[in-house]
Amino acid sequence: MTQVSAGVRSRFSGKIKERITLFLLPYFLFAFIPNIATAQTQNSLKITVNSNGDEIKPDESVTLREAIALSNNTLALDKLTPSEKAQVQPASGNSRIEFNLPAGQTTIQLTEILPALTSPGVVIDGTTQPGYDRTQPANAKDFVPALPTTPVVAITPASGKEVFRGLSIVADNITIRGLSLYGFTSKHQITASLPPADIFIASSDIKNHTNPAKNVVIEDNWLGITPDEKMPEIPSAFGVSVFNAVGTIIKNNRISYHDGSAIITGFRGEQTQVIENVIIGNGLAGMPDAIRLDGKVDKSEIRANLLCANDGSGVFLFKPEGAVEVKDNDIRYNGRRLRRAAVYLMGSDHKISNNKIINQAGSGVVVTAFPPNGSFNSGASVRNQIENNRFAKIEGLSIDLNTRGNVDVQDFQRGDGKNPKRTSANRRLDTGNAAINSPEFLSKEFLNINNKVHIDGITEPGSEVQIYQVTEGALNQVITSVKADEKGKFGATLENLQPGEMVSAIATHPKYGTSEPAYSALVTSTNPEEMVQIRKNVELLENQDGLANPKGEIPNCTTPKPPEPTPEPPVEPTPEPPPEAIRLRVPNNIHYALDKDFISGESGKVLDKIAAVLQQYPTIVIELQGHTDARASDAYNKDLAFRRATKARNYLIKKGIAPERMTLRSFGERKLKTPGRDRVEHAYNRRVEVMFFDIRGIEIILEPQDDDLQIER
Repeated sequence: MTQVSAGVRSRFSGKIKERITLFLLPYFLFAFIPNIATAQTQNSLKITVNSNGDEIKPDESVTLREAIALSNNTLALDKLTPSEKAQVQPASGNSRIEFNLPAGQTTIQLTEILPALTSPGVVIDGTTQPGYDRTQPANAKDFVPALPTTPVVAITPASGKEVFRGLSIVADNITIRGLSLYGFTSKHQITASLPPADIFIASSDIKNHTNPAKNVVIEDNWLGITPDEKMPEIPSAFGVSVFNAVGTIIKNNRISYHDGSAIITGFRGEQTQVIENVIIGNGLAGMPDAIRLDGKVDKSEIRANLLCANDGSGVFLFKPEGAVEVKDNDIRYNGRRLRRAAVYLMGSDHKISNNKIINQAGSGVVVTAFPPNGSFNSGASVRNQIENNRFAKIEGLSIDLNTRGNVDVQDFQRGDGKNPKRTSANRRLDTGNAAINSPEFLSKEFLNINNKVHIDGITEPGSEVQIYQVTEGALNQVITSVKADEKGKFGATLENLQPGEMVSAIATHPKYGTSEPAYSALVTSTNPEEMVQIRKNVELLENQDGLANPKGEIPNCTTPKPPEPTPEPPVEPTPEPPPEAIRLRVPNNIHYALDKDFISGESGKVLDKIAAVLQQYPTIVIELQGHTDARASDAYNKDLAFRRATKARNYLIKKGIAPERMTLRSFGERKLKTPGRDRVEHAYNRRVEVMFFDIRGIEIILEPQDDDLQIER
């Protein structure tokens, strides 16, 4: 690293721009809704788009821009040529925009932002394009949730054009279906303070926030990803931005590779339904969370989605007004760039249930101490129910209640660890879920007698206690639920627990919410020799660090449904020989120019070699570690190193490397390779090192390189 350059910035990468987005958004937004006009009463039309051009002019065909103008009643039918009129017919019901683009001309390249959709009930239906095959891919229904069909019609900015929004919606009952939208972003400061997005939903009265768009449906689209499943050269800023709407349904979309979140809400997003979407690899350069809900979001639901390999949380509720339900989701391999909780909650009365949360670089569910009225005397987030979830392989508590006493960023976003027992009523005000105490077992060990284990404990009186089997340090499976009596005592007799297994418990009180987990208890045996081995195993388990990619598991976002089991006669397994060490002749570092984070041509060649190895060996995962030289401040250097690692990761994603196979870490100037006594030594320090790990636990031998060294003048 070296000099501080104010011009070196990453789009949507810092807290300042997050704050601009949050606080300046209502003031700037009015100027950036294109061509809003009150649609006049007109007959419904079926308009067929048969040109991928982007002009409004009398010619032989109809463009998408012309179709939207016709549906808005801002382009009169008598302005069309006879050939264009042939593509417009009366429609029963609502107006429809369909597609019949020529083969090989199915990508619509926009030169400027499209007019907003202002006429209620319009349907833009990409599934009408010839070649759209609802059965493709053939295995679409074999995945959980089902992968949406590959779109044929794509909408993206023209080469060299900056278009910060794909489709804008300001009317009720609009449906967007079966399209691919990508590449919509902005580098300019004012528009960067707004939510550039593939699809933007707002009110027709932006200034006064009245008349929110109602009952918009976004379904079966690919957002942020090309029809050939690639990361675009220029990623979109956000996927779906629900700025001011009620009853939006976002269903069965594939949303990937956005600089920011896949789905965000702004001023109002009440009754938003996010259902059965595949949301992978978002948050590449800014807001890192897959789904980020802000503002008025009461009665919203996030259900049955796959949230995988996103750079921060799977679900992040930031100062929400109202309650949200998060249930039946598969949340895995998130926190690739920033270690955060899989589900991060501010606010009260949320319900988090029946989710599978695994391989999280952070806690499972965090409830932070957020005062609802801005007053520290008004209490923290309360009555959040977190029940019947399954956790595994996470770097933190399964459930973590944050306290205001820990104020670092990582405490609030990742979790602040196990709380001490509440000793003061004031703790009710400064800790999530009113500092409800964790259950306490009466013993650290419970004996298995005749395949039965009786446990006893104490917790908040009147609580519902869920007892979990603990796997790899997390609440993995609910065994049973019991009710605590008026003194807080609870007990249960458990069957089929074997010596060496561990149990924990959580308590949920209707007034306070769900607690953190109890300290785990060990199931023991009456056999002394067996107990010696059990204690050794427990000690080894406690020394593990919650690796994001444990041995024996290949990171994979789109996991097929397990096949139906076929009964077979038992076969004595043949032990496999240990794998030999992989000796790779591959470079494990690249270098950067002074105060820069872009990938040079020579560094690109090095990354190409790394990508080839990762494609050849699917069991290898990597960590990209960013470094700088010792000049400039520590904070600046750490940010620059982080951007360098991010750019290297994004380069590899574009080469087809799955984001779940890569994590990031920034060291800044803290791990210098050389003392930095001259320009050459500084150049060696400006680097990203690639740490290779094989999930089978075998040795990988690597080679450093300096062919791309960039020495300053």
